[in-house]
Amino acid sequence: MRTIGNLIWFICGGLLMGLGWWLAGLVALLTIVGIPWARSCFVIGSFAFFPFGKEAVDRRELTGQGDIGTSPLGLIGNVIWFVFAGLWLAIGHVFSAIACCVTIIGIPFGWQHLKLAGIALAPIGKTVVSTDIADASRRFRADAAVYRIRGM
Repeated sequence: MRTIGNLIWFICGGLLMGLGWWLAGLVALLTIVGIPWARSCFVIGSFAFFPFGKEAVDRRELTGQGDIGTSPLGLIGNVIWFVFAGLWLAIGHVFSAIACCVTIIGIPFGWQHLKLAGIALAPIGKTVVSTDIADASRRFRADAAVYRIRGM
């Protein structure tokens, strides 16, 4: 089912938005100072091509450890990203979502565009993993929290 969803998605907007992400990545590479943002653009651009079966998660949530992207420097990077590219990519995803939601069949695709619009606003500190890994990470974190609460 994921394969069919990804194929329909790719044809009905995923190609265009994925290329938009990759274009933003190329522009970031050309500016030299934008190289740290370029990697995020290419990773999330690949995610935008075929999003079903994958999920963007916070790296701190996934690994339990902070890194430069999840630190205050990551917040500053996300603010800079928002001003120069994030807002425009998010607007593209919102318009694509509206176009998809015109039909009942397109509603799941519109929902996926809205998720990508949220990611477009602040991609630094996020990584793309399979939904199985994301679910396992959430279960592990939930179990750890329960053990802490019980005092075990």
